[in-house]
Amino acid sequence: MQITKTTENDKLTLSLEGRLDTLTAPLLEAEVVGKLDGVKTLVFDFQNLAYVSSAGLRILFMAQKVMSKQGQMIVKNVNSDINDIFKVTGFSNILTIA
Repeated sequence: MQITKTTENDKLTLSLEGRLDTLTAPLLEAEVVGKLDGVKTLVFDFQNLAYVSSAGLRILFMAQKVMSKQGQMIVKNVNSDINDIFKVTGFSNILTIA
């Protein structure tokens, strides 16, 4: 998985490419955990993301918990397969999906 970070003032966008699974979730965790100080808007761009496993969902949930206290988190460009995963797991009720 490849992660592209874009920072604009207090907005951080993480564009993910590939698969967010057990092997790659630690890469995303390293980009998120302890690195959201001062971030008011966190955007995950899933334009080029093909798959999310439970390990990936765990990272998204952790990020959502942090951002709910200091701003907002948005997940955008979600494909139909990942959207189905969000619906089945109830994440569609937790996340802001644009």
